[in-house]
Amino acid sequence: MDAGSAIGQTSRSFPLKMSTSMRPFRLLIVILLLGFAALPSLHAQVSGSPYSVVVPVTDTSDAQRDQAFATALGQVLTRVAGGQDLRSKPGYADALAGAASMVQKFQYQRAATGLVLEVNFEPGTVRRLVTKLGVASAGIKPPVLLLVQGSDGHLLDNAALAPLAAAANARGTNVAYPDGAAVDAGKAAAADPATLAAINQRYHTGLMLVGKLHDGGADWTLISGGQPQHWNDQGATEDALLGDAGNSMVDRLGKQLNVIGASPSEGKLWISGLASAMDYVNLLATLRADPAVTQVTTLGAENGSVLLYVKASLPMKALAANLAAGGRLLLQGEPHPGADANLRWLK
Repeated sequence: MDAGSAIGQTSRSFPLKMSTSMRPFRLLIVILLLGFAALPSLHAQVSGSPYSVVVPVTDTSDAQRDQAFATALGQVLTRVAGGQDLRSKPGYADALAGAASMVQKFQYQRAATGLVLEVNFEPGTVRRLVTKLGVASAGIKPPVLLLVQGSDGHLLDNAALAPLAAAANARGTNVAYPDGAAVDAGKAAAADPATLAAINQRYHTGLMLVGKLHDGGADWTLISGGQPQHWNDQGATEDALLGDAGNSMVDRLGKQLNVIGASPSEGKLWISGLASAMDYVNLLATLRADPAVTQVTTLGAENGSVLLYVKASLPMKALAANLAAGGRLLLQGEPHPGADANLRWLK
């Protein structure tokens, strides 16, 4: 097969009602590749497309390739379903058995750990499959930015963090790494708004894992939408510590973000921190783009804040948590009378 050949090529409405209290804003309506390549790390690609997965293989046989396709599709389905575990869904096993029919392209590569297979699935086919499985998705989760210091105080690189990334990837959670720009891990762990806003804008995520390894143990802080969760762990080896951290991270994110309502939900969102009409326009655009939201109506405004009536496939608190985690310039805010959930717009 030629090295450059490909195989297997294979409206919602959002009414806007504006009360007279919105006038201070003076709002305006605005508008398969088969070949071998060097790969420095098995998990170096994890910040790419959610429909692309790299899995290890022992050889290039048909049996190994089919098994790799099934493993890869399982990870992609979990990602596209917003982190939900789909294994108990009727039709899931059949879907994995037919994974090859959804492959858009694949490529064998050599990695430091041996032979791997990069698999890219056709996005539309995967999304239709998730719907067919009966999943009401909260949307694809953004990657978790890893800010992990070794015992020497320096941030660990992609290769050193491979055990953590592998554990997260296997359960459908992507990770990302600092791209060279300075990130203050201490301020991120403290949920400093300016630091979180900069991370939102640069990495498009509201999810961060800050860690510090020391003397056979580690301290961890997971930031999701400005809300920190802290824990400590012990491990026989550094790889074991990192692998455990990846699993703990996914478990904690699942409890917070993978809340799917049994029926459509409605309620009131209070969003503060709006400094201009453009902030308001961008806020509405953010809500409209979220797959869980089906309707938004503005009820009122006061001192740079708005009260919104929202219909969604998620309970309001779960919706707010997912919006804040999504790297959309939103953090979870302080409680407000009359609101079911609260968010703060980042400047």
